[in-house]
Amino acid sequence: MAQTAELIEKARDVLTFLYIGFLELPLYQRISILLFSPFIYNIVWQFLYSLRKDRVPLVFYWIPWFGSAVPYGMQPYEFFQDCQKKYGDVFAFVLLGKVMTVYLGPKGHEFVLNSRLADVSAEDAYKHLTTPVFGKGVIYDCPNHRLMEQKKFVKGSLTKDAFRSYVPKIREEILSYFQKSKNFKVGEKRSGEINVMATQPEITIFTASRSLLGEEMRAKLTEKFAGYYSDLDKGFTPINFVFPNLPLPHYRQRDFAQQIISKTYMELIGKRRANNDIKDRDLIDALMKNSTYKDGVKMTDQEIANLLIGVLMGGQHTSAATSAWFLLHLAEYPEIQDEIYAEIMRVTGGNDVTYEDLQEMPLVNNVIKETLRMHMPLHSIFRKVNRPLPVNGTSYVVPKGHHVLVSPGFAMTNDAYFPHADVYNPHRWDESEEAKAEQDSKTVDYGFGAVSKGVSSPYLPFGGGRHRCIGEQFAYVQLGTILTTYIKTMRWKLPEGRGVPPVDYASMVTLPTDPAVIEWELREQI
Repeated sequence: MAQTAELIEKARDVLTFLYIGFLELPLYQRISILLFSPFIYNIVWQFLYSLRKDRVPLVFYWIPWFGSAVPYGMQPYEFFQDCQKKYGDVFAFVLLGKVMTVYLGPKGHEFVLNSRLADVSAEDAYKHLTTPVFGKGVIYDCPNHRLMEQKKFVKGSLTKDAFRSYVPKIREEILSYFQKSKNFKVGEKRSGEINVMATQPEITIFTASRSLLGEEMRAKLTEKFAGYYSDLDKGFTPINFVFPNLPLPHYRQRDFAQQIISKTYMELIGKRRANNDIKDRDLIDALMKNSTYKDGVKMTDQEIANLLIGVLMGGQHTSAATSAWFLLHLAEYPEIQDEIYAEIMRVTGGNDVTYEDLQEMPLVNNVIKETLRMHMPLHSIFRKVNRPLPVNGTSYVVPKGHHVLVSPGFAMTNDAYFPHADVYNPHRWDESEEAKAEQDSKTVDYGFGAVSKGVSSPYLPFGGGRHRCIGEQFAYVQLGTILTTYIKTMRWKLPEGRGVPPVDYASMVTLPTDPAVIEWELREQI
């Protein structure tokens, strides 16, 4: 004890000496020291980090705390590729104060997506990002076993019988949108120009609401209401990932939109409960009837409303982005539009497309597959490390508190797995080898139904493991109906002198840079 006290006293003396010496320096020297000390500390820390044999290689950075935020945020795939050339498939970088360990390629998919629940946590990684958007008690704002049961509650509305009823509703919504929306005004006009970044988010919300949430909820959704979902969507940005609550306009818009949407759901839920009007019409009824956890705890009505927001927002990302991208890519290839039209006519004989018809349209489904390959909606998937995580086959250990990052989108746009990966080619899925890239016969049930267990495929547009998206089949139904309805109604092309716009990585979703314009003309009067 005496020795410890003596050491503490000596340390105090040294610090006092240094502090007094600092105060005696001229002002400009003191300012210089304050400015440069963080940079010197940063370089020393990186040097000491590099000496450790149990740490993955760290991407060097000059600016403390910010780290590699700029190159990663602007062009994540290019950043990954540059790092891969220098360090290999496994490396780490600093992102706004957080150390992110990246493992690229199918082995990385396996390492992150199939890691044990005790080792890594999606909830700890995303909770502060998603809770302000969805609300409390759902998705990542609850223990993992609760999330698995919430998925099971929702999956009851994602059956083949449900899909059969959804297809005509989705088609009716799209045709109505073509006629009534200021973006088209079909009936008044036979041609025009649209920004797919304006049309596709609205079409996605309207069709998902009509099919999943029913007629009563759809009647409440105006274009203004769809705008609230757009405001919610702005809550998914890198700055929200680090700072979930700041006094900035888009944060206030996010919070206001969440309150409005939640209140609207709560009013409908309250009305049905008051009238004892709970049937089997839609997902709202399904959750009101069946949302009791295995331990007997029931979801509150507010949690049901929050879960409804989460379900629609999850689909919003995939379908809005994917449909915008396939419209842009097909605008480059009118011959593929004609092929799809011929396929539709062959399968339906000119009648309306049904759910069964969609299963018989390989080119329609391959267009969706190819679009998801080139533009996976989320370019990065994170997990927070809860206890030291060894990297198989190496001496590396990812420390507790760090994050691991996997990027299926990087593999799906890499020539090593998909030859000529930068070329949009739906017919690549006609080839047996690439068509098998997404197949895996092994399945596992995490509590919400069997899903593919293997995540070592280079093609994982819907993620994998226990957090694999449960809306994959619904997405194909919704996107297939959107695509076939566009094709049967109109042709479209890019404006003269314009190409497909580049990807905007400003948000956490891979969207086309706005504006993303196509020119359309009717195939026939409708």
